[in-house]
Amino acid sequence: MAQDLCPFAAAEFERERIRYRQLDAADDATLLMAVIEECEHLEQHQNTETTLLVLTPGAEDFFTFLDKLDMAERLMISEGYEGVYQLASFHPDYLFGDSQATPGHEDAADYTNRSPFPLFHLLRETSLEAALARFPHPERIPERNQAHLRQQGVAWCRQIQDAIASEPPSS
Repeated sequence: MAQDLCPFAAAEFERERIRYRQLDAADDATLLMAVIEECEHLEQHQNTETTLLVLTPGAEDFFTFLDKLDMAERLMISEGYEGVYQLASFHPDYLFGDSQATPGHEDAADYTNRSPFPLFHLLRETSLEAALARFPHPERIPERNQAHLRQQGVAWCRQIQDAIASEPPSS
């Protein structure tokens, strides 16, 4: 099922260095506190490379999700985590600003940031920089992924996302 859209994720998954945490996103204060707690956890646990925060319920609407993302990013900056951690975002209804989607017609490229559940992904900036330095032409990764998904088509992307959503969580 893996598509290696992120050329760096497989190694950390195999090493079991990804932390998963499910959060109730309905209460903004609780959600924001949890984001900072995860930054602190990453500071204190170098064996944890990255954290995936699964936001449910409270972030089902994409634009509400973007508002929560903006608040979390601003809080991370004010707490001194700018340049230390990066907050990537994934959502079932993700749309890029330059999406080619039109009413009734999805753009498969939007699936590069789609996931079965709303997610915040906390990444260590130093690890990201080191990984990008080892990858030839990292600036081409998004274009490569979008081209791959457009070639596969929306139906295929939707099928993969639905299959992932129906998998039982691993222990």
